[in-house]
Amino acid sequence: MSDDDGAAADAAADGDAPAAYDDLLEEYARHATLGDVNGLLQWDQEVVMPEGGTPARSTQRSTLSALAHETLTDDVVGESLADLEGTDLHPARAAAVREIRREHERATAVPTDVVEELSAASSSALPKWQEAKEEDDFDAFAPALERLVDLSREYAAHVDPDRDPYAVLFEEYEPYLGVETADRVLTRLREELVTLIDAVGDSDVEQPRPFDVTVDEATQEALSRDVLSTLGYDFDRGRLDTAPHPFTSGTPFDARVTTRFSPEDLLDGLTSTVHEFGHACYVQGLPRDAYGSPLGESRDLTVHESQSRFWENHVARSRPFWDHAAPLVREHVPALDDLSPDAAYRAANRVYDDNLIRVDADELTYHMHVVVRYEIERDLIRGDLDVPEVPAVWDDKMEDYLGVRPETDAEGCLQDIHWSHGSFGYFPTYTLGSVLAAQLDAAMRDDVPDVDGKVRDGEFGPIREWHRDAVHRHGKRYRTDDLVERATGEPFSADAFLDYVREKYGDLYDLEGV
Repeated sequence: MSDDDGAAADAAADGDAPAAYDDLLEEYARHATLGDVNGLLQWDQEVVMPEGGTPARSTQRSTLSALAHETLTDDVVGESLADLEGTDLHPARAAAVREIRREHERATAVPTDVVEELSAASSSALPKWQEAKEEDDFDAFAPALERLVDLSREYAAHVDPDRDPYAVLFEEYEPYLGVETADRVLTRLREELVTLIDAVGDSDVEQPRPFDVTVDEATQEALSRDVLSTLGYDFDRGRLDTAPHPFTSGTPFDARVTTRFSPEDLLDGLTSTVHEFGHACYVQGLPRDAYGSPLGESRDLTVHESQSRFWENHVARSRPFWDHAAPLVREHVPALDDLSPDAAYRAANRVYDDNLIRVDADELTYHMHVVVRYEIERDLIRGDLDVPEVPAVWDDKMEDYLGVRPETDAEGCLQDIHWSHGSFGYFPTYTLGSVLAAQLDAAMRDDVPDVDGKVRDGEFGPIREWHRDAVHRHGKRYRTDDLVERATGEPFSADAFLDYVREKYGDLYDLEGV
């Protein structure tokens, strides 16, 4: 580790910190801890909480949100930041101050009661979304969605009344790339992937479907646990559970993976588990000695998603991975005792021409799903679209971009959980993360010898360590754009992703000139 690369270690080696810095970090640690506790309550709500627990949980989480907000906006934080203005700090400490200042300035602009209302509205909206999805009844969710849209607009107006409210909300999840970057990348992918998707659709190549067997959930869980262990998931600091919408939650000391299992879709459960492993691997790789500080926190959602997409797509959907994984599948699932690595690889990368659900989508059409939700939520927040119009607009866009039209709202605009969380601005980071995953993969292959051979042999340690060294251990020391350039040697770009998918799917579907 060079003397300018390790965030927490460098800051600690820099000698005594100014008293104002220590005061600032102590107060921020309280804020961060309250956020972690709130996250644990959210995990509980989505994984094990009884259905009747929502009213109390809504109150609990809104109270914690208010306390975390009050801690971040406390006079001690403001005074410490003022005292540190212009102070010559070690770069790692200066980065911690930069991140706390950004959060403090946003938080002080928003009244506590708005934060409390948003949290309560989100907790209340979750069961309404779940019921509306089950009953295929968008109208049952619409009032909750309208409330969240209104509160999100109000939040954005408090932060900066003179800017595009959607751009303000986007910066909650990706503060340094900017919504202009998201729009540019999504527009480019929409334009360039359509050609590739159409070429795949016109191809005569039919991919095999060896996973069309029924596998009980207990067997799938045992297989997923074996795969997680092989990849290097630390079960001493993590768990594997199920949830309706897979997610990862926690800290470097307790990073929990949730996944889902469908008896009719073994591959979905496995890839979902590996995807969430990528998130958890990032969290477990953060510097534990910097816990409670920005130097011990993940660098926002583009980078977080790059880690999950890297492990899901560049590892678990690769041909070498199935040389390693096919024997594991055959061991757990006797019905697949003739599964070949090549058939598994081709099945894992089959492009669907009729897929309506984002989380079930293949690697190519997935991004059109992101574009649909991005465009709708952007227009909702900007006031260019009303909530009652969402189902029809959703269906039209799906038909325009993917040539399929949902027959129900459950398989249309109600399919994802994110709006019930009030997470407007979140969705573009899914695609930005996929783009970054390809860029990181290309850079890693320049540094790590014979990556494919290591994957084939189940030797994932060097791959984890490259990402830990390039990404994880820095926490929030670097802005997203700076971290990307340090890790890959190039600015953030969609070039590597487009090169990757053209080569991969051109080979899979015998395409020329795409």
